[in-house]
Amino acid sequence: MKVLIVDDEPLARARLQRLLAHYPDYQQVVQASNGDSALQQIKQYAPDIVFLDVDMPAMSGLEVAVQLNKLPIPPAIIFVTAHPEHALEALQLSAAGYLLKPVTEQNLAKTIEQLGRLTRAHVQKQRPVTISFQLGGVTRSVALEDVCYVMAEDKYTRLISTSGEALIDQSLKQLEQAYPTQLLRIHRKILVNQSRLVALKRAEDGSHVVVIKDCSCLLPVSRRAYKTVKEQL
Repeated sequence: MKVLIVDDEPLARARLQRLLAHYPDYQQVVQASNGDSALQQIKQYAPDIVFLDVDMPAMSGLEVAVQLNKLPIPPAIIFVTAHPEHALEALQLSAAGYLLKPVTEQNLAKTIEQLGRLTRAHVQKQRPVTISFQLGGVTRSVALEDVCYVMAEDKYTRLISTSGEALIDQSLKQLEQAYPTQLLRIHRKILVNQSRLVALKRAEDGSHVVVIKDCSCLLPVSRRAYKTVKEQL
């Protein structure tokens, strides 16, 4: 289970991480000290659970939660705060839990047990995330984890997966917005499956290309996307 701890107080982050160390399923833990950093970590790390401090400068935890709830499958959000008056707002944002500071071992255990069912972790166990498309008048779907990349070609979008190719109606922009943590733009006309990124290489002409798992072709990386792709690797 991947966990993100978001809090502007280093000691609060360290305390929660120490408490989580007692749970074998919660060992993949990263931290963020503010809202902007949290959104970046969520995009790159795709956590299953986010422990989110409510009171942070610049962007509050409640504002971060609004952005998270726009994701196709949002992570479970557990608000952490010293102010119980935020509880109603947390519930309105579909929080999976609410912890008061200082977080105790007992309260953390109770909250983890009560995690909501409609979270990233639960949905992924029930069924894979898929992309649907029409083929011969029949609606078909491909598991997102099997998608290698999608490419814009004139008036349609070509999807390449481990099982073959298909033409889909969605634009690259629509796919990018629907699957922000899974699909990464490497070029104006190409999105790749982040989980299938293997390597970033320099081509003979000085440009850059990426190697994709289970894909024989090398895909071009634009100068604008180079830094982002490099960070993913």
